Parts: sequence; structure tokens; C-alpha cells
Amino acid sequence: MKYVQIIDFESQRFGEMRELLEAFEQRMKGTEGGPTHRIMLKDRDTTGRYLAIIEFESYEDAMRNNERPEVAELNQRLTALCSRPPAFINCDLKDMRELK
Repeated sequence: MKYVQIIDFESQRFGEMRELLEAFEQRMKGTEGGPTHRIMLKDRDTTGRYLAIIEFESYEDAMRNNERPEVAELNQRLTALCSRPPAFINCDLKDMRELK
């Protein structure tokens, strides 16, 4: 079963976060078991609030990914750019459809 993690965070330094993420994705390209999709959303009603939706093939893949030292380092660096600690929501993907 696919697994999705939603990360709710606030930052006034989103450009720096995007640069870190892009460099990290290039570094990890081709690595097995990492995320399969990422969606980044900006809250229109709350300035500086974002939601990251990260999809994995399975919960087990996500947990193995979280154990990587590179991921721990990235999380520390991203959290330092946040104006409050991020909140994590862990989900099993039950249904997904293309509507158009």
C-alpha cells in the first residue's frame, strides 16, 4: 500500500528551502526506496504556510528513507529555515484518481 506523509510548515525562507530540496533531489537521484512524488502547496490564506505531500511506494520504504543520514541532515537544515516546528501527518493512500 502506498504511503503519504504531509508536512505542514511555516517559513519566510521558502526560496532557500527550494534550493536545498533541488540539490538533495539531484544528489539522491536513482536511489532506491525514496519518495516517488512530491507536491508542494502554498496556503493562500496564511502567509508563509506550506504543505509538502510526499508519496512513497510503502510505509516500509518511507521508514528506510528516514533512517538515511542524508535525510536526517536535510530535515535539520529545512527545520532551521522554518518559523515553527513542522507538523507531520502520516497516511495510507486509499484512493487516487485522475479526474481529467
